[in-house]
Amino acid sequence: MSSCKVIAICNQKGGVTKTTTTANLGIGLAMQGKKVLLVDADPQGDLTTVLGWPDNENLPVTLATVMEKIIHDEDFEHFDGILHHKEGVDLLPSSIELSGMEMNLVNAMSREFTLKEYLDRIKHEYDYVIIDCMPSLGMITINALAAADSVIVPVQAQYLPAKGMTQLMKTICKVKKQINPALKVDGVLLTLADMRTNLARATVDTLRKQYGNVLKIYKTQIPVAVKAAEISATGQSIFAYDKGSKIAQAYVDFTKEVLADGERVKAKSAVSR
Repeated sequence: MSSCKVIAICNQKGGVTKTTTTANLGIGLAMQGKKVLLVDADPQGDLTTVLGWPDNENLPVTLATVMEKIIHDEDFEHFDGILHHKEGVDLLPSSIELSGMEMNLVNAMSREFTLKEYLDRIKHEYDYVIIDCMPSLGMITINALAAADSVIVPVQAQYLPAKGMTQLMKTICKVKKQINPALKVDGVLLTLADMRTNLARATVDTLRKQYGNVLKIYKTQIPVAVKAAEISATGQSIFAYDKGSKIAQAYVDFTKEVLADGERVKAKSAVSR
């Protein structure tokens, strides 16, 4: 049995730093000696672009390619198309072709498990697979949740984005009940947090009061930072671009929290055996 953990970074709201979090968590884990695969499950291909492949439309193999082959039960080399980033992570890229996959999946057998079937073939090579989900709750996102062991939810530290988390939690509960009983929510990551403002502080307090008893709210908060926007054009993580910045330190701290959670789960699993 593979000891790989598959994590979906998911929120149907855009602009909450899902892609930034996926890239920097993945590279943060690689810096700690973990073997990591990042999966770009968004047709916009932002993760692919951020990691240095802006011309993603000309990549010969993408997530859409491998899902199409799974649907049609075609043979293919499972590691073909996986790109290797200079900071130690692998990437399964995306392109606009993935937007057509929603329609293709409608009539596919076991349509919710197409991505899971693919990842099950390759995840033995990795310690972590991290999926950057698209900002919707459509069939591609359902595939990501069906393939995942757990979900991390980035939430912008403002009232309306936090309020929208309710719908996401309903979807996760539905997937857990009907498709993936083992799915867990690892926690909520507060992002774009400007704790100098009353709004941000009030939102954090509200989230902790409303969800703190049933969901983990990570101690780490990702601050608002111009540097985070700048790195999208460099093909680097925040660690390579500006390792001394507050946001880089925040992602170091967040990575440590994720690793600590993983070690606790392994310890519990060992005891239960």
